[in-house]
Amino acid sequence: MKDLLIALRPQQWVKNIALFAGLIFSQNFFDPWKSVVVLAAAVVFCLASSGLYLLNDILDIEADRKHPQKKNRPLASGRIRPVTAHVLSYALMVWALIAAYVLNRNFGLILAIYLVLEFSYSTYLKNVVILDIFCIAAGFLLRVIGGAVVIDVPMSSWLLICTIFLSLFLALAKRRGEMVLLEDRAADHRPVLAHYSLPFIDQMMTVVTASTILGYVLYALSPETTAKFHTRNLQYSIIFVVYGIFRYLYLVFQKREGGAPERVLFSDKPLLLNLLFYLASVIAAVYF
Repeated sequence: MKDLLIALRPQQWVKNIALFAGLIFSQNFFDPWKSVVVLAAAVVFCLASSGLYLLNDILDIEADRKHPQKKNRPLASGRIRPVTAHVLSYALMVWALIAAYVLNRNFGLILAIYLVLEFSYSTYLKNVVILDIFCIAAGFLLRVIGGAVVIDVPMSSWLLICTIFLSLFLALAKRRGEMVLLEDRAADHRPVLAHYSLPFIDQMMTVVTASTILGYVLYALSPETTAKFHTRNLQYSIIFVVYGIFRYLYLVFQKREGGAPERVLFSDKPLLLNLLFYLASVIAAVYF
């Protein structure tokens, strides 16, 4: 039972916090019913993503056995039989789809798109250079869209732009982390890494880093945002965004981390503390 739980990768569920973005920025964070609905939507995404993680581990079982860390996963190490993982994987995804459509039909459609995208990524798109990065980023974007759709609130174009560039930033950091960890064996584990080099990834990271910060600054200072929240106080959250990006770059380049964003977030106290300060500044600006 313990190995099955490990195989579901509960540590990855933190990514589903992204579903709460629409709730917070639509000024519905203190609405009990909508908060419960978004929480339910996050649980649905946890089920769906765990099903996909199992499926991905089945497909990558041989490659994972060559990886210095992934070789210890329950499937790669042989502690779980593939047939068991298959059954549980499809069961979780079916349950998640049914629950999603019960919550909101459009949210069910978003989840269906997410499942198709991630299945396509696991079977083919992860081997297509650059497109693989966009697929990883799209997973984060669909979470944000899903969180807004499930409670029927409009998505800000600025929020979508910021999410796109931040998602690309995290995806590129993940690829860089893999290349640094695996070094000359990178292409043996993930063939698409043969098409990347550290200078190439660093150039793309420079572009998306600047775009992420600029996008958020323009969002926080835009007349549209000021009119919506009746305040310019969101500008004070910019400093936490800039610090968070710089801190993450420090961990990626100086500490050779970044391969697992969820681990970086919870293992680095300054980054986690900065996230809490950022959320507090946003809630203070948007609600008070």
